[in-house]
Amino acid sequence: MSGAPFAPGDRVLLTDPKGRRYLVVLQPGQRFSSHLGFILHDDLLGRPEGSILTSTLGARFTVFRPLLTDYVVKMKRGAQVLYPKDLALILMWADVYPGATVVEGGAGSGALSLALLRAIGPTGRLITYEIREDFLAQARKNVENFLGQVPNWDLKLADLYAGIPEGPVDRVLLDLPEGWRAVEPAAKALRPGGILLAFFPTVPQVQQMAEALARQPLFLPPEIFEALLRPWQAAGLSVRPHLRMVAHSGFILVSRRLAEPAPAMHPPAPDSDPSAEPAA
Repeated sequence: MSGAPFAPGDRVLLTDPKGRRYLVVLQPGQRFSSHLGFILHDDLLGRPEGSILTSTLGARFTVFRPLLTDYVVKMKRGAQVLYPKDLALILMWADVYPGATVVEGGAGSGALSLALLRAIGPTGRLITYEIREDFLAQARKNVENFLGQVPNWDLKLADLYAGIPEGPVDRVLLDLPEGWRAVEPAAKALRPGGILLAFFPTVPQVQQMAEALARQPLFLPPEIFEALLRPWQAAGLSVRPHLRMVAHSGFILVSRRLAEPAPAMHPPAPDSDPSAEPAA
């Protein structure tokens, strides 16, 4: 329970003096050990979030329940997870709202599923397609470890490229290696005004997806972007960027479904200005 004292079975996040983070499940009689000494789980049980404990070697650890951003980077992975910076952009640019029906292509390790389930709330529906049974099992375990049982989440061991019979749906989100193969199924499944969003790590994938969307007259030309996260630190007069940052992790493409087919609409050529007058 959020805000309640720590109890057996709770997941907690311990952070050491250098900012290193450790995800721990509390169990009576157990202990958390690191190169900085150990802390007894029994010393954590019954304490409130935000407590500070000292290890047997004198290191001070802060203890909180993990945020979703903490959990997705620490949970066990079957496939590469989406970073929190990308999850945040996906939720906003796909305009995922409470009560929405969302189709997710590719379960991965469950990071996007977690974010989507929180966004759609108990009145929404998430349908996740995955062709690998081991990925599907790991995603289910990661989600249920953080959210518990989720009755409005349908996991399908199936190929989304073969079709999405659950339509009409509000959103289709893709984290698939050949997402362009899902353009036609998404066009059939999405309601008018619905959103198709795809995530790709490489430029050739983006190119193929953009070309597939240009061939499908029910979709607008996509918006394409990436996000770089550059953290800073402030210690007295020393205010500067961290020496490490999460730079490129992937590209996001977003398009909307039209109510009826339209002539092919191609974006302007690079560096062109449609309003500029021709040279004399």
